[in-house]
Amino acid sequence: MSVLKINKNNFESVTTSEKPVLLDFYADWCGPCRMVSPLVDEIAEENPQYLVGKINVDSEPELAQAFGVMSIPMLAVMKGGKVVNQSVGAKPKTEILAMLK
Repeated sequence: MSVLKINKNNFESVTTSEKPVLLDFYADWCGPCRMVSPLVDEIAEENPQYLVGKINVDSEPELAQAFGVMSIPMLAVMKGGKVVNQSVGAKPKTEILAMLK
């Protein structure tokens, strides 16, 4: 499954997802975000059991604020519409996958 570009118009599909959700909060100008982005893409392609989305904090400031994003990249895991795990900073793929367990 490919990565969804999440915005305020399609965000409800994330909160109502039956699958665990991985959200990547990023900005185009952020170096560490560019390191994490291909890993998030790989996770989306290799793990159809997860819904994976990316949220650009510059174009979606309301969503970034709703999640309390202070620093990027920030990864958040949601289950049942609630955030159950989150981390800030670049992480290796194994750590990102571990967040989803």
